[in-house]
Amino acid sequence: MAQEWKCSGLRWSAQGPVLTWDGGRRSPLSWGKRVSFEVAAGGVRRCVGARGHPCPLRAAVSARSTGARCEECARLDRAHSVAADGIADDPRPYHVYLAWFGPGLVKVGITAVERGSARLLEQGAVCFTWLGAGPLMAARRAEELLRAALRVPDRIPYAVKRAVRAALPATEEERAGEIGEVYAKAARLGGWPDSLAPEPFRSVDHVRAFGLTDAPAAHGEVRELVAGGSLSGELVAAAGPDLHLAAPDGVVVLDTRLMRGWELVAAASGEVALPVRRFEAPPDHRQDGLF
Repeated sequence: MAQEWKCSGLRWSAQGPVLTWDGGRRSPLSWGKRVSFEVAAGGVRRCVGARGHPCPLRAAVSARSTGARCEECARLDRAHSVAADGIADDPRPYHVYLAWFGPGLVKVGITAVERGSARLLEQGAVCFTWLGAGPLMAARRAEELLRAALRVPDRIPYAVKRAVRAALPATEEERAGEIGEVYAKAARLGGWPDSLAPEPFRSVDHVRAFGLTDAPAAHGEVRELVAGGSLSGELVAAAGPDLHLAAPDGVVVLDTRLMRGWELVAAASGEVALPVRRFEAPPDHRQDGLF
């Protein structure tokens, strides 16, 4: 019987993207490396549990769920999440940042200072700048200030992010333009928390880290994994949880969060045998009120 593996997600290290597996195994990825797997025939996707604890029901979950959790485990996971305001007394300092994902796509967010830029790599931010640093609740108030005053969102769907990667401006200066404008508007606002130390504008660009400089454009994304389905392709780029894989019919994007909860084995063929949704021409996502 073929050995089965369970993916626990894509992580970013100083050396680049790393696929991680239940049990602690790590698979560092590099451009040109072949990523190849098959979903075990007859398999069912199971809930991955919450906060390091297995799901007591081993519940089946939807193939299109990026969280790979049942309702109860998802509730428990969110209850201890800074992003969901589940932790109000975290003593760590937090950064407030502006991130840019493509033309018209700017968001505001917070991340623990100790994590550096890891959160921005995990989100697939093409470039970003810090706005300030301070206690958690001050960072939250600053985030809300930008949402209310400038209508900058705190979330952008991954489907929107990946659909515009083929249309990124060619230079770092062009890519930094929109967050530079929003930063300038934010700096002129009143009402900033006194305990938040402002940071100067400095755009950090991830195009090279993501391998997007010379990567061919993707034509679509894997919608879901299915029992008995397979995927094989050469890694040409990666951003956030997404792997851009060059397959026989062109480059497809795989959101690695869709791999979690499935039992995976070595692929028997080099073809794409999974549902793929083709990208449409990206709409204009420019946010009203920013420019």
